[in-house]
Amino acid sequence: MVIAVTGGGAGIGAAIAAQTAARGARVAIGDLDKAAADATAAAIGGRGYRLDVTDEDSFTKFLADVQSDLGRIDVLVNNAGIMWVGPFDEEPPKASEAMVAVNLLGVIRGVRLAAPGMRARGQGQIVTIASAASKLSPPGESTYAATKHGVLGYLTGVREELRGSGVTLSVIMPGVVETKLAEGTATGAAKLLQPDDVALAVVDIIEQPRFTLTIPGYVGPLVALVGLAPQRVRDQILRRMVPDQVAATRKR
Repeated sequence: MVIAVTGGGAGIGAAIAAQTAARGARVAIGDLDKAAADATAAAIGGRGYRLDVTDEDSFTKFLADVQSDLGRIDVLVNNAGIMWVGPFDEEPPKASEAMVAVNLLGVIRGVRLAAPGMRARGQGQIVTIASAASKLSPPGESTYAATKHGVLGYLTGVREELRGSGVTLSVIMPGVVETKLAEGTATGAAKLLQPDDVALAVVDIIEQPRFTLTIPGYVGPLVALVGLAPQRVRDQILRRMVPDQVAATRKR
């Protein structure tokens, strides 16, 4: 099995690469930092590539090179992501644009470029690492949450377009993970996750494909249940559950 991981040079992506390689997959690691991709690849017996998910030519080349070097891609893991945290009116325009470009358009680009070939052969899977922010929206992460809401919405529609094609779309939505990306943020009512928690979820969803998976598992059903409550009650519950990242960053 050939698995290509975007943003695989460090953090969650590196953990995904290691866990899948340990189970016998041939792993291609794409990252904007080619040195990091090469280092991670060397540690697990994979192969590193430079990849800018915001650039059409770069993503196209990455997929073509992986197929040439390792064989057809069975699973693409859309993992690359960035986050700016703070008050909405202090967010630099470049940060907003970068989050949309990487978190949302990067995923759209990966699906648009990889899925047609999978559909043509009647087999393949695309796993996207989204966030619990796909269903929630913590204060201080408004634009980030908007990109993750967008990812879930996009994949929901494309999944229906691919129904019966043999191509599976999967979305993993973890809470706060202990990475450089989330440094200084709060976890709210949920425990702090580790990169391996997400990596093992990827292994699980490849072995037992399904559309959505939240980590912890209770988050999805709980959010659905809370959504049935009146707005005033919903607000009170979510304020207890969801971290206020504006407050958290001000404590740094």
